[in-house]
Amino acid sequence: MTNTTQIHTLIEKEGTIVFPGVYDALSAKLVEQAGLPLVFLSGYSVAAAQLGLPDFGYLTQTEMVAVARRVCGSVNIPVIIDADTGYGNALNVIRTVNELIEAGAAGMIFEDQLWPKRCGHMKGKRVIPIDEQVQKVRAAVDARGARDFFIIARTDARQVNGLDDAIQRCRQYKEAGADALFVEAAQNKEELITIAKELPPPLITNMIEGGTTPLLSRSELATIGFQLVVCPLTALYTSTKALLDMFEVLKNEGTTKSALDRLMTFDQFNKVIDLEKHYGLESQYRSPSED
Repeated sequence: MTNTTQIHTLIEKEGTIVFPGVYDALSAKLVEQAGLPLVFLSGYSVAAAQLGLPDFGYLTQTEMVAVARRVCGSVNIPVIIDADTGYGNALNVIRTVNELIEAGAAGMIFEDQLWPKRCGHMKGKRVIPIDEQVQKVRAAVDARGARDFFIIARTDARQVNGLDDAIQRCRQYKEAGADALFVEAAQNKEELITIAKELPPPLITNMIEGGTTPLLSRSELATIGFQLVVCPLTALYTSTKALLDMFEVLKNEGTTKSALDRLMTFDQFNKVIDLEKHYGLESQYRSPSED
C-alpha cells in the first residue's frame, strides 16, 4: 500500500512543482531562501562538485549519503535524493533507503540502469531486466515501511529499448509499490504526452539544459500531466559559468574591481549563512572568563 508522504501532500497543495537540483548545503539553502518548496540533490552535480568527475558511476553510496546528511540538515524544506541504482542489488537498496531516511531525506529517485550507471542523457546506457528492478522497487518499499519517504522509480529504457519498454517497466514498478514514475530522456513533447497518457500519476520529468528532452514550461508540463519537474543541473551550470567568467576577469585584470556588481558583498553573503544568529549563540553561551 502506498504511503501518504509529505511529498504527496506538497503535490496536492502546489499542483505541478518545478524544483532545482543542488550539490551542497549552500546551494540547498539558496533554494530555500528563494522560496521554492522542494529541492533535489543531484548525483551528477555532486560527482562534479565533490570529485571533479562526470556522472559515470564514480560516486559511491557512502559519499552521497554524507552529502545528503549535510544538505538535509541545512534546510527546512523536503529534499529528494538521487540514489542512482540504489548502489547494488535489492539488499543494497534496503541499506540505501535506511541510510537516506536516517540522513533526513524526504524521498529518493532510483533507476534501472546496470552499474556502473551514467547520466541519463549520456550515450552507452544499459538496463537490467525488468523483474530484477521490480524486486529492487519492492525492497525499497518494504524498507521504507510506514515511514515518510517518497520513492520515485526511474527507467532509462527509453534510449536502450524504446518508449514502449520504458512504459511497460514503469507500470510494473508502480505495481511493486513505487510512489511516482519517471521515464528518463523522453525525446520530444509527443513522447511526454504519451508517457502522461499511459502511466498513472504522480509523474516526474527533468529539464536539462542541452539535454535530450525539450525544455518546456511549468504550465506546459502541468497541462500534459506531470506533477514534479526537476531542473537537476541548473545550479551547477549557473555556478560553473559564473566562476569561469570571474576567474577570467581575475586572470586578465589581476583584480575583481571591474566586476563587483557580479558578486555578493561580504555583508550580503553573511546574511545568506545567517551569521547574526551564530553571533547570538556565541553570546548566549559565552563564559565569564571569555569576557
